Amino acid sequence: MVAIMLAIPPLMLTTGPVPAYPEVLEALGSPVLYDYHPAFQTFYAEVTEKLRKALRTETTPVIMQGEAILGIEAAAAALIAADDVVLNLVSGPYGRGFDTWAGRYGKEVIEQAVPYDDVIDPQVVREALARRPDISVVSLCHHETPCGTLNPLNEIGAIVASHGACLIVDAVSSFGGMSVHPEEAHADIFITSPSKCLGSTPGLSLIALSERAWAKIEANPDAPRNSFLSLLAWRNASEPGKPFPVTPSVSEIYALDAALDRHAQEGPENVWARHAVTAAITRKGLFELGLPLWPKQEAFCSPTVTVFKVPQGVSDVALRDRLLHDHGILVSLGRGETTGKVLRVGHMGASAEPDFARQFIAALTAILAEPFSAD
Repeated sequence: MVAIMLAIPPLMLTTGPVPAYPEVLEALGSPVLYDYHPAFQTFYAEVTEKLRKALRTETTPVIMQGEAILGIEAAAAALIAADDVVLNLVSGPYGRGFDTWAGRYGKEVIEQAVPYDDVIDPQVVREALARRPDISVVSLCHHETPCGTLNPLNEIGAIVASHGACLIVDAVSSFGGMSVHPEEAHADIFITSPSKCLGSTPGLSLIALSERAWAKIEANPDAPRNSFLSLLAWRNASEPGKPFPVTPSVSEIYALDAALDRHAQEGPENVWARHAVTAAITRKGLFELGLPLWPKQEAFCSPTVTVFKVPQGVSDVALRDRLLHDHGILVSLGRGETTGKVLRVGHMGASAEPDFARQFIAALTAILAEPFSAD
C-alpha cells in the first residue's frame, strides 16, 4: 500500500478514472452494511432519488453494479430486438465499439462514420433516417474521450425523436461536466459513470431510461432476464423491501452519494463553468505553444478533455513520462486511431481546476524549451 501511495502523482489529469473528491474518499471508509438492512435499503432509495434529480429526469434511474461499459452493453442487449435496424453514429473508438453489441442483437447495423477529428452532422443523421425509414434504434457516443470531440447530442436527439426511433446515448465522460441531460437530449437510454465528471470512483453504471424504452424492453423477448446484463431486474430495486438482483457495491453507493451531494452543493451550473474555464485555459496555453488540437475545429472540443497533437519528432510516451517524472503530472496517451499522435488532458471532477491547467501548461512549456529526444 505504501508503494502504491508513493506512485500516485501529485497532479492526475487523466481521462478516467479521475481523482476522487475528498468527500468521496471519506465516504468510502463508512461501515459496510448488509444490503437487506432496512437502513441501507432506505439509503439506496435516497441515493437513487438524488441521481434522478441530478439527471433531471422524471423516471427513476437504474444503478448497475459494474463500470459503465456494463451499462452500455446492457442497454444494447435490452433495447435492441432481433428485428431492429440500428443506425450507429461513429466519431471515435467508443462509437465504433458499439457496433459489436448492436450487431449481436439486431437485424442490421448501418454505420454513419466521420473522421475521428470530426463530429456527427445532424443533417447527415436526418438524411440517413430518410433513406432508411425502417431504422428503429440510433446509438451515439456524446463525448469521445480518445478524440476530445463533442457530438451535437440535443440536435441529433430531436431528429431521432421526430423519426420515432429510440436513442441510446453514451454520456460516460460528459454528464456532470456540462449541461447534458437525458430528457433534453430525447435519449431513451442514457448511460453515464460516477468516475468521470462526478468525481467518484469506478464500479457503477448510472442509467436513465424513458418510459418508451422500458416498454420496448419489456416487449423484447430477447432482453436479458435472470442475467447480470438485465436492466429489467434492476427496474424496481430502489424500492425499499424489493430484492436486489445481485449484492450491490455498498461502498460504491456511499461514494456516489457523496459525489451527488457535492455536485448539488457546488451547483451544477458552477461545476459546468469550472470545467469549461479549465479547458479554455488549457487550449489557450497549447495555442500559445504552437501545439495544434486534435479536433479539426475548436468548436468541436469538449470541456472535459483536451486532446492535442504531440510535436513532430517527439515521442508521445517520452513527453508523457517527462511530465510525470519531472513535474508530477500524469496525462493520458492516445487510444485507437489517436495512439502515438496525441496526449489527452482530463478536466473532470476534482481535476477540473483552472490552477491545474496553468500548472500543466507551465510544465509543458518548460519541457519543450529544452532539447527533447525523439525516443
